[in-house]
Amino acid sequence: MLKPEARSPLAVVVMGVSGSGKTSVAERLAQRLGCQFIEGDRLHPAMNVEKMARGIPLTDDDRWPWLDLVGAELAAATQRGESVVVTCSALKKIYRDRLRQESQGPLHFVFLTGDPELLEQRMGARKGHFMPTSLLQSQLATLEDPRGEAGVVAVDIDADLETIVDDAMQKLEALPTTPGE
Repeated sequence: MLKPEARSPLAVVVMGVSGSGKTSVAERLAQRLGCQFIEGDRLHPAMNVEKMARGIPLTDDDRWPWLDLVGAELAAATQRGESVVVTCSALKKIYRDRLRQESQGPLHFVFLTGDPELLEQRMGARKGHFMPTSLLQSQLATLEDPRGEAGVVAVDIDADLETIVDDAMQKLEALPTTPGE
């Protein structure tokens, strides 16, 4: 069984487009691992949230300060010797590379992937989230598939939460201790 102390400390980013279930999966993954969970959306500057709420896609310039905050949270946790699971869309390779740099240590990604119709259905069912369904297509167009990058596991979301988390745990367990090994 995967335990944070076996890879002390373990840093995981649960990534994917909006509606993929990042928060639910990351919360459950952190619970199973017995480690800290951080909701990356809460680190967005207010103007980013306002922009997305109005249906305006973020630019790279909008995202850099947010990615730096997410990376700083990852680095702070691991420097304290604590394992952590963070949510972050991390749609482009340059964003993932920025997180790898800012986290200052080994970083693993759980890429949640699913059919666009399922994603749209899930987004439409959410209550009180700032991200409108209208931005899904822009996120899908921005997404650079991370499969093949070191430290990345892909998990299909067309299953119940426990099955998705089981799959993520099994795939994380199979990864080398340090991404790139």
